[in-house]
Amino acid sequence: MDPWTRLGWGGCIPLCAGVLSIALVASCMPNDNRLEAGIDVPESYRAASPGKPDAALPQLDWWREFRSPELTALIEEAQQVNLDIAAASARIAQADAQARIAGAPLLPSINAVGNATHSRSSIVTSGSGGGVNATLRGPREGNLYQAALTASYEIDFWGKNRALLEAARDTAVASRFAREVVALSTIASVANTYFQVLAAQDRLTNARENVRSASHVLELIKQRLEAGTAGGLEVAQQEALVAQQRALIPTLIQTLRQNIAALAVLIARPPERIMIHGGSMQRLSIPRVTPGLPSDLLTQRPDIREAESNLIAADANVYAARAAFLPSIQLTGQDGFQSAILRSLFRPEAAFFSLAAGLTQPIFDNGNLLGNFEQQIGKQEELLQTYRKAVISGFADVDNALVAVQQQAESERLQRIVVEASRRAFSIAETRLREGTVDLVTVLQTQQTLFQAVDALTQARLARLQAIVSLYQALGGGWPPTEAQVAQVNPGGYVWSGIPLPGTK
Repeated sequence: MDPWTRLGWGGCIPLCAGVLSIALVASCMPNDNRLEAGIDVPESYRAASPGKPDAALPQLDWWREFRSPELTALIEEAQQVNLDIAAASARIAQADAQARIAGAPLLPSINAVGNATHSRSSIVTSGSGGGVNATLRGPREGNLYQAALTASYEIDFWGKNRALLEAARDTAVASRFAREVVALSTIASVANTYFQVLAAQDRLTNARENVRSASHVLELIKQRLEAGTAGGLEVAQQEALVAQQRALIPTLIQTLRQNIAALAVLIARPPERIMIHGGSMQRLSIPRVTPGLPSDLLTQRPDIREAESNLIAADANVYAARAAFLPSIQLTGQDGFQSAILRSLFRPEAAFFSLAAGLTQPIFDNGNLLGNFEQQIGKQEELLQTYRKAVISGFADVDNALVAVQQQAESERLQRIVVEASRRAFSIAETRLREGTVDLVTVLQTQQTLFQAVDALTQARLARLQAIVSLYQALGGGWPPTEAQVAQVNPGGYVWSGIPLPGTK
């Protein structure tokens, strides 16, 4: 008699009603995976220049816009060998493997089983009640051999396993965006560090030029001292200025070597194996960058896409936690051969099979399932707020970078005016010093003003270049070409640097 017949309709109806009621309760739980982000996306950036916002969007290889072959070579090498990027790539492999593990329950598991058993039973009695007529039988001893295939499968009726797989896949997608975040940060670090190397070289060149200029003025003052038109005080003051400029050189050399060492770490080399020719920041081109629309940022910044993927994975985990309240149906089967004699194990008469189906409905687990569900809801809420913060921070980063680019450009322009005026003043003072018609204090002041102005101009140039890099980073790096750019640059083609273009086949 099957179990449902033994249970009878009287017991079957309450059981079915209980299962349906639990399913109904679970289905009525709040559908938190449809939470709205509630983000206010502005129509344009406050600090953006008037005109077309997409006139000069970042290119995929945006670092080439600085027109420095050495910088391009360093960035391309860092993309291949940087250790942080390599570690992020390893995390992608882990996430992919975890997704494969999560997808395993969607298919049956099949195992091969082989058993060989040798057993001996205890002494048994036969007869009625073990009385006078009972007879004793000796222990039984024998072998049992078995070879079979076993299979088990959980019917994913409520979609729990499918939801866990989707969560793992979305986590794997998030790991890819996380790698893009690391890659973008690494590229920006290489560019900024390279600019710092150039700045240190420029400042070192300026310091040595200042030493030569101050030494030349010192010789003129000594000539006036011999002529009796200058005193020892003026000579000492100028000697102090020469020594001050010389004292800057060791510090600048230290800064230069430290920046080269930092650059070596980014390309996974020891500092002794790297040679930076550098040059001057003045030889670099200043790229023109427009930020596009704020709504485009949601699909361009990898950190926003990472937060979005993590939020989607949290939604799937909430669904799986909700489905865990519902019954699970397990199918098991076994097919193989079993015999007491090894040589007859694989004969037809030794074949056997078994099939079974089981239903499990959680009734009382001391709050385990409910706690897991509430935990996933809390995680979902956390990741929702993380996503919102990533979006809002992205808008703020672009605005700040735009302001920095504009103001640093103006600062460099004004500082150039200061340098030009200081050079004219120093040239006039040096000419009058030869003629003996200028106060030596004025000469000293014009020298110091010029030296400080030149150094400030170098730092202003560095700040401007770093502001441009921060804008590229805030925009999420390079953007794929638009359809209009595709039609203009490559009207009959379908590939741009190996990457399929939007709208192409």
